[in-house]
Amino acid sequence: MSTTTAPAPVWLSALRSGAAEELPNIAMPHFRGTPGWEFTEIPELDLDAFPTAQTADASIVSTVVDDAPRVFDHLPEGTIRLTQVDHAVVRESAALPDPTAAGKQAIVLPLETAAAEHPDLVERYLGRIETARTPFTARNDRDWVGGFFVYVPRGVTLDAPVLLTLIQDQAGRSVAPRTLIVLEDGASAEVWSQTTSSSPELEALVNGVVEIHVGANARLRFVDVQDLSEKSWIFGAQRATIDRDGWVDWITLGLGSAKGKVFQETSLDGAGAHGRVTGGYATHGKQHLDFDTLQTHMAPNTTSDLAFRGVLAEKSSTVWRGMIKVDEKGQQTDAFQESRNLLLGRKSHADNIPGLEIAANDVRCTHAAAIAQIDPEQLFYLRSRGLGLNAARRLVIEGFLAELVTRFEEGPVREALGEILQRRMDAVLG
Repeated sequence: MSTTTAPAPVWLSALRSGAAEELPNIAMPHFRGTPGWEFTEIPELDLDAFPTAQTADASIVSTVVDDAPRVFDHLPEGTIRLTQVDHAVVRESAALPDPTAAGKQAIVLPLETAAAEHPDLVERYLGRIETARTPFTARNDRDWVGGFFVYVPRGVTLDAPVLLTLIQDQAGRSVAPRTLIVLEDGASAEVWSQTTSSSPELEALVNGVVEIHVGANARLRFVDVQDLSEKSWIFGAQRATIDRDGWVDWITLGLGSAKGKVFQETSLDGAGAHGRVTGGYATHGKQHLDFDTLQTHMAPNTTSDLAFRGVLAEKSSTVWRGMIKVDEKGQQTDAFQESRNLLLGRKSHADNIPGLEIAANDVRCTHAAAIAQIDPEQLFYLRSRGLGLNAARRLVIEGFLAELVTRFEEGPVREALGEILQRRMDAVLG
């Protein structure tokens, strides 16, 4: 393995300098004063108190890679891996499929390297997919180093998943991970992403941006898991655009961090496009996680299906704010969203805010939300059959979360998610 850097092309330097000039004119969001920030207070956050990560010695980076905890315990054979420690990218051996007859080959590279070696591909998409402008996205434009680039050309299928790993190691610092995934028409791929801290005591900040483009008839499964130190901040802006008859299966799990907010948008831009989002979180202590999701239907005959489930213990709190937005061109849209939360602590708290904004007149859009504690009758039933109280509670909670796992067919993803949720419940329930 070796760390990688690359000189920035002129257009990328201009993008960074433009963001730096723009930043002073973008106000920080205010609690209840900025739409979308009604339930998450960040008055104690001083972004300038978290300078960007410093360049680390290669030997330190190598040690961190070897010792840091991983989210995914078991990887499918042939997994293509790319790892970043703070702002140092580690290029690991990758076995990509042979070029097609047309001479095109999939690309898995640090984003900076790809910008220098494949500027025509990167410039076309970078910064053009991200969500609404905020101080966080502008800082990411200015500060990101390394990054991840996954490109699958027309008609190419990656048989093994791509694993993107970010490990934060420097306390008191910020990292700005940047991910760009592009699938051309008819391509197919599975990308797994894990974000972790090298220590459970690390106090730091992660401010990430993910941009995804899925072409016509292309298929992407994106598994994104965050398991940072519970003393760190997390902010994110993630957006996927899907062309005609494209398909995205997006899985997001929020496990770690102390506090933060992530925006996630699935934009169905072509007729017949489909997006499915499955989200989960399990919090304890005083954690506060905020997910703001948007399903945008910009073309006819598009479908979306979003399901979030959360388990909250002790004094933790969560927010899920979901919006289905249908453009006037989005006739015959079929969209659904739900968020269900299970409260384990008397002082745990969840806010669910579903919403619909529909400009078309021939659609089917529905939503559901529920917040509840464990049903005493379920516990009574299980205990009457010989289970102790703790075992009965654990079984009810596992059954609640299992409905997320069963959204996927048997295979590596289903097994990985099951293992991750089991470990997280061990941590939450003690």
